[in-house]
Amino acid sequence: MARYIFVTGGVVSSLGKGLSSASLAYLLQSRGFKVRLRKLDPYLNIDPGTMSPFQHGEVFVTDDGAETDLDLGHYERFSGISAKQSDNVTTGKIYSDILKKERKGLYLGKTVQVIPHVTNQIKEFIKTDINKEDFVICEIGGTVGDIESLPFLEAIRQFAIENGIKNSLFIHLTLVPYMKASDEIKTKPTQHSVKELRSLGIQPNIIICRCERPIPIEQRKKISLFCNVSLDNVIETIDVKTIYEAPISFSKQKLDQQVLSYFKVKTKKKTNLKPWYKVTNTVLSSKNFVNIAIIGKYVNLKDAYKSLDEALTHGGIKNNLKVNLIRIESDYLKPSDIKNKLKGVHGILIPGGFGKRGTEGKIAAIKYARINKIPFLGICFGMQMAVIEFARNVLNIKNANSSEISKKCIPVIGLLNEWEQGGVFYKGTDKDLGGTMRLGSYPAKLLPKSHIINIYGKSKINERHRHRYEVNINFKNKFENKGMFFSGVSPDNKLPEVIELKKHPWFIGVQFHPEFKSRPLSPHPLFSSFIAAANKYK
Repeated sequence: MARYIFVTGGVVSSLGKGLSSASLAYLLQSRGFKVRLRKLDPYLNIDPGTMSPFQHGEVFVTDDGAETDLDLGHYERFSGISAKQSDNVTTGKIYSDILKKERKGLYLGKTVQVIPHVTNQIKEFIKTDINKEDFVICEIGGTVGDIESLPFLEAIRQFAIENGIKNSLFIHLTLVPYMKASDEIKTKPTQHSVKELRSLGIQPNIIICRCERPIPIEQRKKISLFCNVSLDNVIETIDVKTIYEAPISFSKQKLDQQVLSYFKVKTKKKTNLKPWYKVTNTVLSSKNFVNIAIIGKYVNLKDAYKSLDEALTHGGIKNNLKVNLIRIESDYLKPSDIKNKLKGVHGILIPGGFGKRGTEGKIAAIKYARINKIPFLGICFGMQMAVIEFARNVLNIKNANSSEISKKCIPVIGLLNEWEQGGVFYKGTDKDLGGTMRLGSYPAKLLPKSHIINIYGKSKINERHRHRYEVNINFKNKFENKGMFFSGVSPDNKLPEVIELKKHPWFIGVQFHPEFKSRPLSPHPLFSSFIAAANKYK
């Protein structure tokens, strides 16, 4: 029977519930247990797919095509467990499912209410699709006290009773601030947060205290006393220099031991932290470095390219290098500024994105990388921009563009239905934006004598996608005659998946998102190769 661990947060948002959950998952896995991680988000969107990165950070994509919260990326990177659609739900999805049932008459004329219908739907989500897991860790998004979170908190309160208190554990993550003016650590915010949680019928079993500096024993005793939690279960987590120290930090605080002790579960296996010590040592102590420019629309927002940032770091770990990320806003990047802006850069990366804004800056940067033989990696939209740049400046198709950006262009990039009828371009029909993309894992075949097949070491791959527009295969011969090789294609040869330049030391564009499958303990080969090329260029 699975044991359930519910992780809530208080005082402020962005305290690190996702990292805490992911770290605990690794520690339990390392001890030999099978673990599952889930995220329950209180916002009303069906999923974060149509939300701006400025609102919610990146959208993480699973193998089975779910657009999810970025915390699922943390879960995968730390635990190595591939998430599924059934591991992320939102208030919008819950209500959508309930209203569909109501329209079909499945509630037999009853008044549909938050209790029991919404809470029952949440409980059903929590326990569905469980396959012999020892532990299921469920993170509740938002902050205790938010009105949006109330149905989820009520649902997990009910679930714990129905599932058995001995099989359910509540972990509450709070902020313990340090007041510089008075040189004091304050426990009152934690006390109030736990009081709010207890007023909803939930008594936390473990409190994780996020803080800038160690919490003195007197303050820990105070938290223990006023929050009705044993002193051993008041866990401090001090700000770390890199997130990869988190499993080490929680292990030192004996978080996993306290969880196993609560459930009265014994194991002879000890936690293996050697991989994390190796990773953190490389990230923090490497004297050699490379400078990678990320040129995009959301570079000033830390979470917008979270998986990408991490994947580049993983590539550095593989090469025993520190990766310095130079973020350049594409909106304001002009051809005349590029040489100065990219001075000292050893590699250029154009990430995924949507829409016209900032495209000309990206195209200008790609031209600079192509001409000056600087290692270049284009991901999704970045690959499409590389195709447009090549079409304009090498094939001399001056009006080359994407039909996403302009309907009065020669569409080297477009929707499938815009050219599949005998190669004739025509405007696609307007549809809802949500759920209309090629999402999730798709196969691709890598062609012989290509750079990409040497990087992967195999001819068949599966990678995750998130896009609507495709490179127009009808231009393939023109591109390849001028040196742009379509080195990866879909199994039916209709969709270009990888492009590379033959007369360039390292210039690759991919239609998929390899960053979603990179792990600190298992770096993605594409990023490892890119960082190695950047180091060689240096």
